[in-house]
Amino acid sequence: MMTTRQKKIGLTALAGVSLSVALAGCATDATAESDAGAAAPAETPAASSAATPAATSSASSGDSAGSSSGSTYKDGTYEATGSYTSPNGQEEIDVSLTLAGDVITAVTVTPEATNPNSVNYQNQFADGIAQVVVGKDIDEIEVSRVAGSSLTSGGFNKAVETIKADAA
Repeated sequence: MMTTRQKKIGLTALAGVSLSVALAGCATDATAESDAGAAAPAETPAASSAATPAATSSASSGDSAGSSSGSTYKDGTYEATGSYTSPNGQEEIDVSLTLAGDVITAVTVTPEATNPNSVNYQNQFADGIAQVVVGKDIDEIEVSRVAGSSLTSGGFNKAVETIKADAA
């Protein structure tokens, strides 16, 4: 028969394990598996193969003139629009990256979606992308999922490819 102390220890251990599992499920990692029971099927990995190329791009004028020695890309702030196809249709996302010595020093993502589900996913993506890419070499990033959003990642990756071409 278990004593009260043994029961308390067992329940405390169980609560700790449950908390660990819950926190691991909240992690925003670029390679995290899809969340079971996501709010809506608007962003699924299967549909990401239908992504289309980035639509527009532009580099800001003041920052992009300089270049760090040994860098592949000119330092500066660059902007591009990436598009992708979701179950709700064609969507776009605006991306602004600041490069210094080929390293991303700042990122801003502006949601441009028209469907409410896509807007929700793009907002979540925008809130979590800096943690994934800032401080990394632009040639080493390939975002697959951020904050539960996988299709938005496809649009982001298309915009990054356009930025790389502009900054070369």
